[in-house]
Amino acid sequence: MAIVISMLRGVNVGGHNRIKMDALRALYESMRLRDPQTYVQSGNVVFRTEERDLVLLAKRIQNGIERSFGFRPEVILRAASELRDVIARNPFANRRGIDPSKLLVSFLARDPGPEARDKVLKIKSDPDELRIDGRELYVYFPNGMARPKLSWPAVERALKTPGTGRNWNSVTKLLEMAEGLEALESGRKAC
Repeated sequence: MAIVISMLRGVNVGGHNRIKMDALRALYESMRLRDPQTYVQSGNVVFRTEERDLVLLAKRIQNGIERSFGFRPEVILRAASELRDVIARNPFANRRGIDPSKLLVSFLARDPGPEARDKVLKIKSDPDELRIDGRELYVYFPNGMARPKLSWPAVERALKTPGTGRNWNSVTKLLEMAEGLEALESGRKAC
């Protein structure tokens, strides 16, 4: 069984698209997604599934949320192994003085391709720093995320694919939760 992390875009932000996390867990369970665990109120769910097609699974989850809650957020999925890779590829990891609370990873629905990546990297964002690798955009905000110089609308127009951002602390916590489910799965197999 695969361990998957699901991240919903724009849930419980500014009083819009509200979902209680217990209701979200119940929805995932009703869709035969096992052991769903949520993290914070922004629609992060870690679960086990036999489904291998994550694109199809994301659409199923979107449909379920739309039926249950009346809106259709973007659903971005990553397998636990992919999230481990995201952490390993952090382009700021070996640089001194990086504050993890000022690092954001935007998880993209699709690889935007070389042309879009080039356009994003040409966006003026000083002092904020952008790095893109595959389906992840890493952004470091040295002055904090409250007043970024980076224009998110310009980034989204250049990428031409939806995404959802998570701060570094959330990314590492989601992996920790996924590894807990992996350990549970391994224990079940050993019995």
